[in-house]
Amino acid sequence: MPRRSHSHPGLGRTDRAPGHQSGCGCREAGLTVEHMGEGAPSVAQSPAGDEAAATERAILAGGCFWGVEDLLRRARGVLSTRVGYTGGEMPDPTYARHYGHAEAVEVTFDPSVLSYRSLLELFFQIHDPTTYEQQGSDVGPSYRSAIFYTSDVQKEVALATIAEIEASGRWPGPVLSEINPEEIFWEAEPEHQKYLARDPAGYSCHFARPTWRLDGSGR
Repeated sequence: MPRRSHSHPGLGRTDRAPGHQSGCGCREAGLTVEHMGEGAPSVAQSPAGDEAAATERAILAGGCFWGVEDLLRRARGVLSTRVGYTGGEMPDPTYARHYGHAEAVEVTFDPSVLSYRSLLELFFQIHDPTTYEQQGSDVGPSYRSAIFYTSDVQKEVALATIAEIEASGRWPGPVLSEINPEEIFWEAEPEHQKYLARDPAGYSCHFARPTWRLDGSGR
């Protein structure tokens, strides 16, 4: 069943051929993402005490989920993260067996502290959205760049952000990230959650590129 962006030709997904599915295996020396701190210990609530109204979710895929989660979870305003698999047809995927799914991170954040736009700007700084199904030496559909929007507002913000990135000329090529509606998010095994927090010397392909920033970036 094909999936494609309604407004950004070429960014959608079609059913994929088998490819390398697991084994995040590259590490590059990089820079620390600026203006980052640990997420709040508890979920902020609105004045009326409505927890749901005070938080927002984002689902982002940008290569091996260990490195993506480790950098996103540090951003001020991020309340929680979990890694998992999404975007494929296979039910009950696992790390060893998730054909068609992307390794992804679900981010719960406080939009009064961190906007979705700012979160996307960070996402596009810590992974390379211009490579097709590849981050570093990790190659295959598991490692594709994708945004799974949870609302029409998120979709429009994603499209606008990508348009600005491409107009800036600061990234090495056109953005190949898929933009698709949210699908079932299958939580990964416990040993993959906060992997680099438990093993800081573990593998990662992700780091902040200091020149991959848009003018007026809030971070």
